[in-house]
Amino acid sequence: MSQNLIDLELNAERVARLDTALAAVEAELAGLVALAPDELRQLTKMGAKSEAFVRQSAVAFGENPGVLPRNFDLEGFQRDLAALDALRPRLQRVSRIHERMSGAETALGSDLMNGALEGYAVLKVSGKGEGMEALRKLLAQRFNRTPRGAQPAPVPPPAA
Repeated sequence: MSQNLIDLELNAERVARLDTALAAVEAELAGLVALAPDELRQLTKMGAKSEAFVRQSAVAFGENPGVLPRNFDLEGFQRDLAALDALRPRLQRVSRIHERMSGAETALGSDLMNGALEGYAVLKVSGKGEGMEALRKLLAQRFNRTPRGAQPAPVPPPAA
């Protein structure tokens, strides 16, 4: 293979440890929520300026809890702010991991496609007359063009 952007081995033991670690992360973050797009649109958002307002409010509320209505959950408000502060650095780490995993997926796919194309090019030239015509035709189906909306012909399984 002339291209090798990434050399990554995910053996069974490593995958098992990774799955265990991911299960632990999921268990620790069981309280997270997923919001539907329409729910997201309806929410009041907190940007940088709004966050400064929220933090100043937390200080003011903490120093003057008697001015708040009885049904205002100051402890819940303070827990939410603490949770946000704890969540953000972990979110940044997970985002970096996601970015690297996506990059690895793309690099692996590119390495594989380049290797397959390289091997296919050699097979087209040197595989003639060596009983490989059926394999070459099978691989050539990747490059067959079908009209838009038409279903491609089913690929027969390779002969055993």
